[in-house]
Amino acid sequence: MQPQSPAPITAEAAIAETQRFMTKVYGWMSFALAVTGLVAWYVAGNLQLVEMIFGNQITVIILVIVQFGLVAALAGWVAKMSANTATLMFILYASLNGLLFSGIFLIYTSESIASTFYITAGTFGIMSIYGYTTRSDLSKWGSLLFMGIIGLIIASVVNWFMQSTTMYWIITYAGVLIFVALTAYDTQKIKNMNIIGNEGTDEDKKEAIIGALTLYLDFINLFLYLLRIFGKRK
Repeated sequence: MQPQSPAPITAEAAIAETQRFMTKVYGWMSFALAVTGLVAWYVAGNLQLVEMIFGNQITVIILVIVQFGLVAALAGWVAKMSANTATLMFILYASLNGLLFSGIFLIYTSESIASTFYITAGTFGIMSIYGYTTRSDLSKWGSLLFMGIIGLIIASVVNWFMQSTTMYWIITYAGVLIFVALTAYDTQKIKNMNIIGNEGTDEDKKEAIIGALTLYLDFINLFLYLLRIFGKRK
């Protein structure tokens, strides 16, 4: 007797599986944001930790290099990792971000940080819903948004030397627009990358972690640019 072929997955079952996948993505993203926020808040309230991190420029540089290394490792070698390793690296990255973000509490008032977070969450939510529900193909935005990010990086480096207020605000508003658009683009990309039928596997978990990392980065960058606009300095 020949083995029976597995029953085909219905459209309804595929939609339900995609919804569960995106729920995991948003869950991990939210958890990472909570870790970053709690670490930043705790460190900002401890003067010894603040002095240890920001009192030595080399420490900040090391933290930044380690962060870039973690993101590069997750993006480049996630296929060779176990799901648990990818998860731990993601949480470690969020924690390191919290160490650096503690400086925000030293510069801006807590009220303006909180209000900017809510503005970011609302904007992110609207654009992510759009990216998830739209029938338009947003993949055509990819190359344009990538060039926009490269332009932001180059302009930011140049303005670090020029110290131009006008350039500062141009970069700020351009950054907001780019990461607003990236939120919708990345949401659709993550939704489409889900492989129907592998729910519960290690690959499914790693896909969710990579998706969460992508949206986490969009949220964090959007928050930082909006904080330039709405943040009130102490």
